[in-house]
Amino acid sequence: MAHQATPVRRARLGRAIGPEPTAVSGVVLLLPGGDEESARRPSPMLAAASVRALGRRLARAGRDEGLAAHVVHYRYRGWNGSEAHLARDASWAADEALRLYGDVPVCLAGIDMGGRAALRAGGHAAVNSVLAIAPWLPEEDVAASPEPVKQLAGRRVLVVHGTNDDVSDPELSFRLAARAKKANRDVCRFEVHSDGHGLHQYRSEVQALAEDFVMGSLFGRAFSRPLEDAFAAPPPLGLRMPLAAGFGKSLKR
Repeated sequence: MAHQATPVRRARLGRAIGPEPTAVSGVVLLLPGGDEESARRPSPMLAAASVRALGRRLARAGRDEGLAAHVVHYRYRGWNGSEAHLARDASWAADEALRLYGDVPVCLAGIDMGGRAALRAGGHAAVNSVLAIAPWLPEEDVAASPEPVKQLAGRRVLVVHGTNDDVSDPELSFRLAARAKKANRDVCRFEVHSDGHGLHQYRSEVQALAEDFVMGSLFGRAFSRPLEDAFAAPPPLGLRMPLAAGFGKSLKR
């Protein structure tokens, strides 16, 4: 009896979140978290849950502008060392966005290990902006090359991290942002004081900041004053900007 070939695993885009606009003029690709090492396939429902609320907010905010928001479903749950599976799937998703919608700007928006994938895949030609929320980054090792940042040149980059995150070290995202800022002035980072990895205490503020960043980056809307100041401020000020309680309720532009 002949053995059946093992099916090739493929990444895929979830259905567009919310009503898909008639004419798409920008795309946000939502990259869920993952594991450092795992050959298992992620659970679509569990993986999407971490980014779906953010996706719904962005889809509502950008509907009139022609924003399409999709969750990226990875082939593997793990990053898996030099394979960098999640980053490769993020790059594939940017290619797929171009195939579906033509030459439109793309924002990669990732949480946890998805934040690392967004940063790593940010050099894709279609990507004009990268949002990394509580990004998981590897410990710095003198024997290993640091996380690359040169691919972020020419992109707008926003990192958001809770100061009490005990899953992904906020100091590592600060150091990466500092290296990226040397080559690209359009990098900023906000700190959410006393919040943890899931950023549950200030969820609405984080989502408001994400909306502000994505709408401004993809469609040229004016950034809020705090975000504008963060981009303009020299390091370390622009990389340790506090996210104010109530951000988004009464933005002064």
